[in-house]
Amino acid sequence: MLAGGGIGGAYDLARFLRSIVPRAARALESIREMAEVIPDDRLRAQALASIGAKAYHVAGGCILATFLAPAAADHYIEIVAPLETIYDYLDNLCDRHPEVPISAYPVLHRAIADAPDPYANAGGYYELGPAGDDGDYLVSLVRRVQRGLRRLADHELLRELFREAAQLYGEMQTFVHFPPGEREEACQAWYARHDARYGYVEWQEFACAAGSQFQVYAPLFMLFDGEYDAIADSYGAYFPAVSALHVLFDSFIDQQEDREHGDLNFVSVYGNDERFFERVDYLTRCATRGFSRLPHPQRHRFVLRTMALFYLTHPKVYEQRLDRQAQALLRVIDLALES
Repeated sequence: MLAGGGIGGAYDLARFLRSIVPRAARALESIREMAEVIPDDRLRAQALASIGAKAYHVAGGCILATFLAPAAADHYIEIVAPLETIYDYLDNLCDRHPEVPISAYPVLHRAIADAPDPYANAGGYYELGPAGDDGDYLVSLVRRVQRGLRRLADHELLRELFREAAQLYGEMQTFVHFPPGEREEACQAWYARHDARYGYVEWQEFACAAGSQFQVYAPLFMLFDGEYDAIADSYGAYFPAVSALHVLFDSFIDQQEDREHGDLNFVSVYGNDERFFERVDYLTRCATRGFSRLPHPQRHRFVLRTMALFYLTHPKVYEQRLDRQAQALLRVIDLALES
């Protein structure tokens, strides 16, 4: 099914699994070594938890490196691995650290804006909490991303897209951590300020899209691949459709965890499987239309296929007895991609 795509798709999958995933793992291991020496116990625990539980996020974030030459792939991973780790670490802090006030979220998430800005001054991210010494862990991650970008010619072409993505991500993370009831209202009001541009998605899908990183990784890939004219189109192809699907899949496998912690689960907003499947079909078709405007659209279909397969065969699916729904979703996505 989703492992399909013909001989080319099988070759791409093999290259991703045998070449890119191990390289991403090595990059993440060097980051783990930094996390292990964080002085503060709670910050260290959250950093290590984000690495241990979300290593597949880093591998998935690096998937487009499958289509780069080895040296370029290494450089791409050098940027993406620490950037994805920043996202995952801050997500853990906001979700699981007991002393992170909502007022601290925008300050913490300045790291997301600073990292893809090669000349931003890194620091001050814990100004409003949480307390504790992270041994410059977060600043070091930001500077790793910045160094990688400074080595990339014409990186300034990405600046405005990265700025918008960082702003939307920070806003989304703040709103979804409001108390139940308030968070839904805040997300809907926020979406209403953007629906003139993105009215074809629903409020929870817009929030999902803002919480993804693929709208950053795709333009970065286009720059690495020398497809300068496709940078803006790649952002539009991935945001909001692919990015929304990414976080919806993540929410799908996190349903039990979100219930236990009282977190907002975006899949639950749909109310039933039928409605959820309809929207997944629609978003996949939107993504496919966006891919058709990019060079080598089959590469991006491969990304979406593989991302879906990653999530919908995750052990969490079987632990929650969601395998029937996952198989149905895989069929929906496969049909929509091939339409």
